[in-house]
Amino acid sequence: ILVEPEEGLPEVDKEFYVMQSEFYTTGTYGEEGLQSFDMAKALTEIPDYVVFNGSVGAMTGSNSVVAEVGETMRLFVGNGGPNLVSSFHVIGEIFDKVYVEGGALINNNVQTTLVPAGGAAIVEFKVDVPGEFIMVDHSIFRAFNKGALGILEVSGKPEQGIYSGKQNDTVYLP
Repeated sequence: ILVEPEEGLPEVDKEFYVMQSEFYTTGTYGEEGLQSFDMAKALTEIPDYVVFNGSVGAMTGSNSVVAEVGETMRLFVGNGGPNLVSSFHVIGEIFDKVYVEGGALINNNVQTTLVPAGGAAIVEFKVDVPGEFIMVDHSIFRAFNKGALGILEVSGKPEQGIYSGKQNDTVYLP
């Protein structure tokens, strides 16, 4: 449920909802078929899945969040839990504003924000360059190993002064 201030929130170009939750199943991650709830895993807080918007891949592929360079974004980030806090982060972005726990307190220029189980936050930022930005729970093994990731696909003209777009698939040797 979103309860906005009486005067509303400032205008942005795009708004999206991201809800994190976790699942404790009798099967293992990726095991096919109906999986029942596993109380032992829940009590030890070791979920098989930590996901955005209900399932692995719910915010990827054709369900990715899309934007154009120069647009302002607002993400309403909730955490249904039931147990784990979220370290919400968009790889390659800095949040211009974070409405801490969805309230009146605003932090500026934040890269990762904590969202408590049963809580929420609102993040706002402007996308400056094109690319594929990955939204994650930065308790990083939850993202790439349990499903808590989504894609923000930004299209538009490159801004060489911010990012060259050059990538190198080699081992970094300082």
